[in-house]
Amino acid sequence: MINSSAQYSKNVPKFSNSEEHNSEGRDNYHPRDNWQVAQVLEYFNMPFNDLIFKASQIHRQFHNPNEVQISTLLSIKTGGCPENCKYCPQSAHYDTGLEKQGLMPTKKIVESAKNAQKAGATRFCMGAAWRSLHDRDVEKICEIVEAVKATGMETCMTLGMLSQKQSQKLKEAGLDYYNHNIDSSEEFYSEIISTRNFEDRLNTLKNVRESGMSVCSGGIVGMGESREDRAKMLIVLANLPKQPESVPINMLVRVKGTPLENIAPLDQFEFIRTIAIARIMMPKSKVRLSAGREEMNEQTQALCFFAGANSIFYGEKLLTTGNPDCKRDQELFSKLGIVAQN
Repeated sequence: MINSSAQYSKNVPKFSNSEEHNSEGRDNYHPRDNWQVAQVLEYFNMPFNDLIFKASQIHRQFHNPNEVQISTLLSIKTGGCPENCKYCPQSAHYDTGLEKQGLMPTKKIVESAKNAQKAGATRFCMGAAWRSLHDRDVEKICEIVEAVKATGMETCMTLGMLSQKQSQKLKEAGLDYYNHNIDSSEEFYSEIISTRNFEDRLNTLKNVRESGMSVCSGGIVGMGESREDRAKMLIVLANLPKQPESVPINMLVRVKGTPLENIAPLDQFEFIRTIAIARIMMPKSKVRLSAGREEMNEQTQALCFFAGANSIFYGEKLLTTGNPDCKRDQELFSKLGIVAQN
């Protein structure tokens, strides 16, 4: 189990709003909502050391740089999704050898949540491979939310598109966050998905925000997009009327049987740059180091934490793809002096 901040050595500095967090700097730094492509590309083109130093400075104004939130992600309904997202092993359009599974019983989901909690996770995310949430399933999903919420963990779900009414029902059931990634830039989106459009994504985010739930939205890099596409993706998120409270940045996991299985991997320095710029543009958000960590070495992950990532998914699987096991994460956190956020 990863040490929490309460358990950690007294020799590690304790950060407070009046000290290392630099409250004066934090109060004077206001997130922008008018980012332009040229401005963001200037950051992408900065010398690497200058960029991550700037991102780290901003990160320290708003967050404890030695605390990382531990989340666990569980697939509660697996495979058979009618969408044709080229990156996804759960799409019914591709033969990836994935076994379809129906919605898990509430009891089993709660058991998984409690096990994750024992291992140090404070946030439990649940994903169902649906195009959208069906009205017939809303009551059952709300039952699951209430049961997991009773464990005391922060809750998040990703179930596909939501209507206004469905969003409100989930909020009333106690769901803290709803995840709906925009995946990439609007221009590149149609290269990856044709069964829905970019505006559908934004409409769901609008419904979630208006319900009062917190928004979790990010994207995937390494799908063959350009640097400008990565900049535009971050601009869409940062220029929302209210920035997402959670921004997962995923490195593409190349799964056999999907159209992207043979695409060249993204350079890891470019991934770190993307993390850093997400932190600069959305200083108050949780920047989540999400899929793809299994292929990252410790040095890459350490630089991501330095540049502003402050959440990971903990456990051997992310929905259906691999993830570093808990022991590896414990060892890395120990080397870096990082503790789990309470």
